[in-house]
Amino acid sequence: MKNGINRRQFGLMAGALAASTALAGTGARAAPSGRLVVGTWGGDYQNLQQQFIVDAEMKDSGVNVVFDTANDTVRKTKLLAERRLPRGSMDIACLTGQGAYEMNENGLLEELDESKVPNMKHVPAAFRNNYSVPHIYTGRVILYNPKYVKTPPTSYADLWDPQYAGKVGVIDIQYQTTIESAAMIAGGGLDNYEPGKEKLLELKKQGVKIYPTNEAMAQALKTEECVMCIMWNARGYMWKQAGIPVEIAVPKEGLVLYISEMCVPKNAQNKEAAYAYLNAMMEPGPQTAFAESMGYAPTNSTVELDPELAKLVDYTEEQRKALMVQNMEYLAKNDAALQDWWNKSFKG
Repeated sequence: MKNGINRRQFGLMAGALAASTALAGTGARAAPSGRLVVGTWGGDYQNLQQQFIVDAEMKDSGVNVVFDTANDTVRKTKLLAERRLPRGSMDIACLTGQGAYEMNENGLLEELDESKVPNMKHVPAAFRNNYSVPHIYTGRVILYNPKYVKTPPTSYADLWDPQYAGKVGVIDIQYQTTIESAAMIAGGGLDNYEPGKEKLLELKKQGVKIYPTNEAMAQALKTEECVMCIMWNARGYMWKQAGIPVEIAVPKEGLVLYISEMCVPKNAQNKEAAYAYLNAMMEPGPQTAFAESMGYAPTNSTVELDPELAKLVDYTEEQRKALMVQNMEYLAKNDAALQDWWNKSFKG
């Protein structure tokens, strides 16, 4: 048996070593591949990811995307339960802004390497942090039925107008944003919801209707049981497209944002593929598809929507100056007390 190598073998080995040294020196990385698990909401949100990110942007990448469908509470619970495991079950977790903040505060999320998500350079500073990529966003607005609300509302305060008593609705699961909106017209704000409580008790005396879910609110607007509510612009867009008689008004208090975020857990098994997916979702094709189908504005500032669509789902330069992001630290400290007050004093 020969223990040496011949000249041809030596040459091949030397060439391979030279190539690997060159790659290491330039910081090149192997192309992402393998299985990628994306924890996400289902329905249209997942379907659009499949069609416009997986099938369109990543079809030849060698990455096999698998969706883990559940609500964000399940994802947060899973992240917490798997925190001590060397390898978790998700490579990307789709979360609300508050959910992402909470998971980062628990030390569960990877600090973003923006060099691996080149499209992040197109994201406005107001949407950025060091632990998540903002996918899509929408602002909190007022929906109203023009048949009954002849003068378009301009402020959250218009929901308290006595002429609409008994025809205004709020949503149980949106207790945070409802108290916050009331606080914004009662001397409070994003870091002080307390004034909103007394203001909402006034609305309660006027016969406000409380609906359990967004879907229940949509039905109430459709039947004209409710003629005005606080809601996300994207929902208003979808409901309007579905034939529900609503128009959208931007409150003068400013636009507080809902941002759908995607995060990489620290113990993700395929981080390189996760970064590739995050960058792909920021491409113009997927960003435009979510705007057209679900009414969410793109977070990639280079995306140009059709002007008529932009009027419905995006915001003017003047409106963008008034964009606001919720105070996540305040919410994390006060959420339990806010929900307790809502259940016992407002709903009770």
